Amino acid sequence: MTDFLRTPDENFKHLKDFPYQPNYHNWQDMRMHYVDEGPKDAPVMLLMHGMPTWSFLYRHVIPKLLAAGYRCIAPDHLGFGKSDKPTDPDWYTIARHTEILTSLITSLDLKDITLVCQDWGGPTGLAQAVFMPERFSRLTIMNTWLHHAEYEYSAAIRNWNENWHEGGRFFREKPDIAALMVLSAGLVGPEVAFPAISEGKPIEGLTGEAANVYNGFRAPIHDMPDAAFNGMRRFPLSICFDNYDGGNGAAQTHFYNTLLQWAKPVHFIWGCADDVFNEEWGRKWAGQMNASFDPIEKAGHFLQNTHGDELAELLLNRIEEE
Repeated sequence: MTDFLRTPDENFKHLKDFPYQPNYHNWQDMRMHYVDEGPKDAPVMLLMHGMPTWSFLYRHVIPKLLAAGYRCIAPDHLGFGKSDKPTDPDWYTIARHTEILTSLITSLDLKDITLVCQDWGGPTGLAQAVFMPERFSRLTIMNTWLHHAEYEYSAAIRNWNENWHEGGRFFREKPDIAALMVLSAGLVGPEVAFPAISEGKPIEGLTGEAANVYNGFRAPIHDMPDAAFNGMRRFPLSICFDNYDGGNGAAQTHFYNTLLQWAKPVHFIWGCADDVFNEEWGRKWAGQMNASFDPIEKAGHFLQNTHGDELAELLLNRIEEE
């Protein structure tokens, strides 16, 4: 049996802009949450999140895709969102996250898939197109990467990794990572966010969109034991320059090289204010894949969180042009 924690349903009852009924995929003795909206026989948008988010990240993207006639599937990785959260930090590997996503896709028998991936949704999601190319119609790649020997990791991503090690900003009990999401969205300043992150004290007095974003990304871990944060901790500690095996480095390189030969449509939509996966890298990768490239100049790393409507519109326009 796996030791895991389950976030109470009450934590999610008062979220704004996220009215979707939960669905659960059983994997071994745990359950993986996913949003499943739209006609069951419609083409699929598979919306993949990374660290430290969950399917709530796509709350502004899903409505436009539904209106265009798509079925939206937005999973929460185990350890995130409404999914169960194994307590053992060593349980979490990128290979395991990838395997669980494969089981969800095959269990639901998803076909005619448009992959939409960002951050760790890239390595886990793009792997599926290599494993099961017949299920995928196109790829949409946003502010992510696949490890390979020539890849140059930015100073920002090295700093992110370092801050999860002993002595770093996030190396503490119950780091309030939701504060990062309101900070990155420009809704609070560092003088508000950093004390919450470092001291684990919730931000008080937020209103409007700041409160919505903060409450949404804090919901999965609100009043949860420290072990519920281990999924978050393991993602930054699985970056391949630090943890090649845990990050599934050899497999990522295989996925990267294989997808350079991808013959179906590929669309890059990039938050150009991101210092983790910068515009130069996004344009280089898009060029290697003969893909379209749509920049969102003012969007940062979490472009779904701040520019969801624009992102969806860009994607739908590109599909219309195919």
